[in-house]
Amino acid sequence: MAVEWIAEVGAAVGTATFWVAVLRIATPLIFGTLGVLLCERAGVLNLGIEGIMAAGAFAGWFAVHAGAGLWGGVGVAALTGALLGWLHGQLTVRLGVSQHVAGLGLTMFATSLAYYAYRVLFPKVAEPPTITPFAELHGPLDKLPLIGDVAGALTAPTLLALAIVPLLAWVLYRTPLGLAVRMVGENPAAADSAGIHVTGVRIGAVMVGSALMGIGGSFLTISAFNAFFLNMINGRGWICVALVVFASWRPGKALLGALLFAFFDALQLRLQQSAVIDIPYQLYLMIPFIVSILALILVSRDAAYPQALMKPYRRGER
Repeated sequence: MAVEWIAEVGAAVGTATFWVAVLRIATPLIFGTLGVLLCERAGVLNLGIEGIMAAGAFAGWFAVHAGAGLWGGVGVAALTGALLGWLHGQLTVRLGVSQHVAGLGLTMFATSLAYYAYRVLFPKVAEPPTITPFAELHGPLDKLPLIGDVAGALTAPTLLALAIVPLLAWVLYRTPLGLAVRMVGENPAAADSAGIHVTGVRIGAVMVGSALMGIGGSFLTISAFNAFFLNMINGRGWICVALVVFASWRPGKALLGALLFAFFDALQLRLQQSAVIDIPYQLYLMIPFIVSILALILVSRDAAYPQALMKPYRRGER
């Protein structure tokens, strides 16, 4: 039985469809994880990600449904995320409200708002209205074995997510703006004495990070699927929060963590279909989460988190 299981895993990993599934599953996680990472690098924990992704998913899909175009939908999702991030920043950075409470409250507010808007705008539909999602990309790599099959089945938002990883790393570690973001997350008093506007940088980082979360949510409705469903975020936001710890707040490792979780998520779907071992499907669903927990246990002990994370800063206070 174990030999058959290993053979099934090997067969799955060797197919292009498996790796396409991995990248599609990983894409919203990449956007969300980078968004959380940017917020926390500035010293703000954003537990509103689950609601921001839900709001972005609905806003982006509805914009496309209303005729804004696919990239217009991405822009609307980003704007929705940024506005919710501004609200979170006002509560946590400017007013000093508990970041845990504000984040959870934002998740409930944004999720409920998205579901309410959907019910109001589409009160009598038996099935969710559909749109035409992003098409698969095709290019010169299509002729290569395996790689061409994978590259040709991807959509533009996935490539955007992959491109943002090195861009964010460059901004954080190679630009004065990135230095300012890291300073306000490590030692806001020193940043203030250096002339950096701590409140402005923190709120700006939260808004940009939340915009990435909104784009991650919109990927589900205008690329992975073609409609908006209730509960479609399904805990992806919380996974992103955990992946930031796994990544030690570094964009490159965040990409690795998202791909690792997506790998085991795609694998459990393949194992469910094969039914090599007759066990309840819930056990297969547990595989990516068990792996994530084990990875967190191994990595989190040595994680160098931002020293001012979750600590409000008021000028003149000690």
